[in-house]
Amino acid sequence: MKKETVINGVMTLKPSSAFVGASWMALLIGMTAFCIGLFNAEMELNEKGYYFTILLFGLFSVISVQKSVRDRMEGIPVTDLYYGICWFTTVAAVVLLIIGLWNADLFLSEKGFFGMAFTLSLFAAIAVQKNTRDLKQAEAQNI
Repeated sequence: MKKETVINGVMTLKPSSAFVGASWMALLIGMTAFCIGLFNAEMELNEKGYYFTILLFGLFSVISVQKSVRDRMEGIPVTDLYYGICWFTTVAAVVLLIIGLWNADLFLSEKGFFGMAFTLSLFAAIAVQKNTRDLKQAEAQNI
């Protein structure tokens, strides 16, 4: 039996423990793989710092997008300015990673590795944020 709640006309299902666990694992695997790749990469420390900052920037940006989209769906006011900034920073993080990898002196396989670990991390961060919010709402509704 599915546990669900309706808030402002939007039905929210309580995520399963398996999905919550898989989301957290994907986030940890993506971030850890990206950081291990940086640690092992033969590049200058400032370049490693650039890629690490892009990872953190991207994670924060996608969480902000997910929250603002969800707030709007639930009728919680979100200014157009903040909503636009969230999307801009998300796109900027992805573009900055692409530009950095395009110009990096790395093997193509390394570039692909960093791109995929980054993508996995961003997607997983969105899923973790969604699950956290769904679980909090289910807890408030006692379902």
